[in-house]
Amino acid sequence: MRRWRIVIEYDGGPFVGWQRQTSGLSVQALLEEAVARLTGESVTVVGGGRTDAGVHALGQVAHVDLAKDLPPERLVGGLNAHLRPHPVAVLEARAVDESFHARFSALRRRYLFRILDRRAPPTLERGRVWHLPRRLDAERMHEAAQALVGRHDFTSFRASECQAKSAIRTLDLVHVRRVGSIVELRAVARSFLHHQVRNMVGTLVRVGLGEADLGWPAHVLKARDRRAAGPTAPACGLFLERIDYPTG
Repeated sequence: MRRWRIVIEYDGGPFVGWQRQTSGLSVQALLEEAVARLTGESVTVVGGGRTDAGVHALGQVAHVDLAKDLPPERLVGGLNAHLRPHPVAVLEARAVDESFHARFSALRRRYLFRILDRRAPPTLERGRVWHLPRRLDAERMHEAAQALVGRHDFTSFRASECQAKSAIRTLDLVHVRRVGSIVELRAVARSFLHHQVRNMVGTLVRVGLGEADLGWPAHVLKARDRRAAGPTAPACGLFLERIDYPTG
């Protein structure tokens, strides 16, 4: 039996999320079915980040244990052949020690949120940005976001259905910048609460539109009440960009 670490890219639009559900198509289920077709083995593919319905991934990481001995290039090519025509691709596969766990070995998860703030609707970016027809002040959003960095109780930014035992999280970084007509927000932490990034974005957008002052996100944080924060930003703008591990 050999443990494989795989890196996966996907468009989250058609899926109920990463995790297998009782109904609807999930990325995890597709990968497990692809493994079964390629190797004849019934497996569980363990993901490093449980992305929600509609959330994309540029560098999702997962592990899977296989009895069949395959060279990495054949595993990658075979899985991709069986994943077609779904918008999921295995980018890389490498054998790792049994101590590696895609979820529990992770040091940091890096998320990217993209906002298109122009009057014209997206065409090429449709389904991969949050479209706002009003211009945002990205520098103001970045300044306001720094109040969220550090170890805090993020109750104000968690979904009502969040199942985490504690709302205490350590946010290592939040960075907002403009790239042309796209405003990018990056958030880095070991782990996030359900909808935490999307709720932070919805709050910071109010600052960027001039509807709230620079100190408002700090007050929202201290309130420890979801009703104090801004709206939940749509899933289509969110990407799991990368997961960091001790071995790189």
